[in-house]
Amino acid sequence: MRKEKIPAATIIRLSVYQRYLKRLLANGVKVVSSSELAYEASVNPAQLRKDLSYFGRFGVRGVGYDVASLLNTISGILGLLDEWRVVLVGAGPIGQALLRHPQFSRQGYVFEAVFDFDENHIGKQLEGGHTVRAIEDLPKVIKERGIQLAVLAVPSERAQEIADVLVESGIKGILNFCTTRIRVPRGVSVQYVDFTILLDTLTYKISQNNTGNKEPVSSAKPKWAREHSWPVVQSNIQRQGVSLTS
Repeated sequence: MRKEKIPAATIIRLSVYQRYLKRLLANGVKVVSSSELAYEASVNPAQLRKDLSYFGRFGVRGVGYDVASLLNTISGILGLLDEWRVVLVGAGPIGQALLRHPQFSRQGYVFEAVFDFDENHIGKQLEGGHTVRAIEDLPKVIKERGIQLAVLAVPSERAQEIADVLVESGIKGILNFCTTRIRVPRGVSVQYVDFTILLDTLTYKISQNNTGNKEPVSSAKPKWAREHSWPVVQSNIQRQGVSLTS
């Protein structure tokens, strides 16, 4: 593996490649060409090969990639060969919707426990047999079960407070659905999901088209933009000599 900074967009694309490879394997496909895999990920074959080159050499010229082997390699790079236990903080509408989303378990993310500070939520039975627990129980559960990932879906004014508790309890990665940007120490990674920012990018494009400032239209296949889908990635994790940057 090359010891250099890996673009955040490359990591996002690896996840896309991994999902498509899983579908191919489930359908009994053993070999896939670079052009087909690139097309499904909406990149050109050169971009696909560049993304993979950060981690080694793959595939056979004129033949393609062994689906099972490449899937195993990418899953290992992304840390998806084992299940990841996750705590959810925030049992409101967003949190409950996440519990119902099947993609988490398909990718090996298992919600271990659900917490909230709202007395109206504590004790409530949720999807998957979870009982909402009080925030006071959070450090104990995280430390006892060795949990490293958390999903944060609380009101923005409580985000930093809860993030501090998560970090102090041993959490190394936070998926933040709050609009507030939280501060974390080095060694902790934060991924932000702000739907309003994503909608802002759509309204910008629509507004530009409506005012006549249209972006050039191309008949080429769609490509990934230089930025990835989520609005912000903040990563301070360095593992196996690889630094992930946004």
